Amino acid sequence: MLHRRAALAASLTLPFAARHARAAWPDRPVRCIIPFAAGGNLDTLIRIVAPGMSERLGQPLVIENRPGAGGNLGAEIVARAAPDGYTVLVGSNGALTINPLIMKSVPFDPARDFAAIGLGFRTPNVLVVSPKLPVGSLAEFIAYAKARPGQVTCGSAGTGTTNHLLMELLNAATGASIVHVPYRSSGGGTPDLLSGALTCAMDQITTALPQHKEGMIRIIGVGMPERMAILPDVASFAEVGVEGGGMTSFIGMLVPAATPAEPRARLQQAFAGALAEPAVQARVEQIGNLMAKPEERTEAGFTALLVRERAVARQAVALAKMQPE
Repeated sequence: MLHRRAALAASLTLPFAARHARAAWPDRPVRCIIPFAAGGNLDTLIRIVAPGMSERLGQPLVIENRPGAGGNLGAEIVARAAPDGYTVLVGSNGALTINPLIMKSVPFDPARDFAAIGLGFRTPNVLVVSPKLPVGSLAEFIAYAKARPGQVTCGSAGTGTTNHLLMELLNAATGASIVHVPYRSSGGGTPDLLSGALTCAMDQITTALPQHKEGMIRIIGVGMPERMAILPDVASFAEVGVEGGGMTSFIGMLVPAATPAEPRARLQQAFAGALAEPAVQARVEQIGNLMAKPEERTEAGFTALLVRERAVARQAVALAKMQPE
């Protein structure tokens, strides 16, 4: 009789014990893979939000920079990691939307191998010119380029980057016939722009904004559906006919696809909660980035955005006549 009572008591405690064990996640630090070098815009943004996430998770968010292969190296680490919520990826356009279209060998399938946690930020691309160029607006620049087909050159951070593909979308929408000139980094074309060897450049706003404020260059267009509050006098690309405003660089958080629902939910809540902090928002917007909308900070919202961005990337790569290499 006593043995039966003991067995019954043990069986009744098992569901509680199981619930308690599940509620303990996370019980160790969470590894956060950034697939780019330290000091860049993506790295800066995640370091702004990491303390708030750590506080909400009750465990440190340990940032690990793993650059290489246009973001593929870090993404592969996460795709092959144990799906337990303890390894997360900070992902952006390259590995998640563009690289599979322009690289013959990508060691993961971004649509199959990851589960979205939430979108965090957008980094607009902007069109910049030398202050000496005789145009005062985006519309005037388009007219200037159309009057000089094949003569207007535009620098970017490299072939297949979002700023290169945005230039292709601008050409297609306006007939501007701008000639692409790839550089090795964001802002790499600035010396040639200032010397007059380059007509314009497409760049991330985080690189261009300080130079714009100093008068070194002029931002004359924003690759967005609408104007930015920080640049209210600068036209959006949608205003000259680019559908949806073109492309922005996006930054979000993902985990291996088979990660259980509970860790995914905890990560999403911690990420969204940290993003909602006023101090975080102020710092992010001060350097030119945009916060994701609340509905985009969810798994469903980020997943839907990835579907849309992959479609835009396919269109832009086709316009650029790029083949996988």
